[in-house]
Amino acid sequence: MDYILTSDKLTKTYGQKNAAKDVSLHIRQGDIYGLIGRNGAGKTTVMRVISGLSKPSSGSYQLHGDNKIGVGVLIESPGIYPNMSAEENLRLKCIALGCYSKEYVKRLLEIVGLENTGKKNAGSFSLGMRQRLGIGLALVGDPKLIVLDEPINGLDPQGIVEVRKTLERLRDEKGITIMISSHILDELSKLATAYGIIHEGRLLDEFTTEELAERCGQYVNIRTDNNDRAVALLRQMNCGSVSVDHENCIRVEGAIDNTVAINKALVDAGVGVKEIFIKNISLEDYYLSVTGGNHNG
Repeated sequence: MDYILTSDKLTKTYGQKNAAKDVSLHIRQGDIYGLIGRNGAGKTTVMRVISGLSKPSSGSYQLHGDNKIGVGVLIESPGIYPNMSAEENLRLKCIALGCYSKEYVKRLLEIVGLENTGKKNAGSFSLGMRQRLGIGLALVGDPKLIVLDEPINGLDPQGIVEVRKTLERLRDEKGITIMISSHILDELSKLATAYGIIHEGRLLDEFTTEELAERCGQYVNIRTDNNDRAVALLRQMNCGSVSVDHENCIRVEGAIDNTVAINKALVDAGVGVKEIFIKNISLEDYYLSVTGGNHNG
């Protein structure tokens, strides 16, 4: 398998606290790799280390392939000059990295969809436009891997769509591998092709979109006016695995062909069925099952 970046027991310690502990990543070339974890889980720490912005306390990481592979970075807010246009911001970074030409800057503006912003100051851009400019700055020097920490955080729906389309275009048209973290798991699931779950500084799992589908499958979701009675009845019926989730919904696994019988049995027993439907297990569901707790952002 062609990996573009791997790490071996990567650890970063601040004082007595392990912000990241024994993290072994495997990012395939051409993937959009979603790093998932709550605040303080270690996402930004790992991203800073593999971007060369912080030194690991122990362990190592390696970029594979071309020695000139390079890593583009957008961590936290994009570093832009608000009184300059998008073109001027990009030109300055290109000059600093020794790769300036008018055509090169024009191409970068087109890639991130800012070619029509003219002389408008970046300080007056929408948040989505500023994020796309940040991505453009990360692309200076033609890196094969870009690392983006929460690039859609705080964006409105339109801004999220704009950034998502930009990232898809980078992958599909430029073959750029992208590592991205996000709290918006539903949106991340529309974009990523592989995932890593990090919790309390440790990488708990890595999987592809295909592996997620294989592991998750479907289940029957039921809302009733008497969960205790409903759960007891369902267990007597041997419907499958029965549990109550964090939203107080009954979850029945292994019974997707028996929804009519389940509904009838509950109603006959005097249980009010408010809702019953088959649900696909989501990325958020799987994340919660792996971390064993609520997703608190």
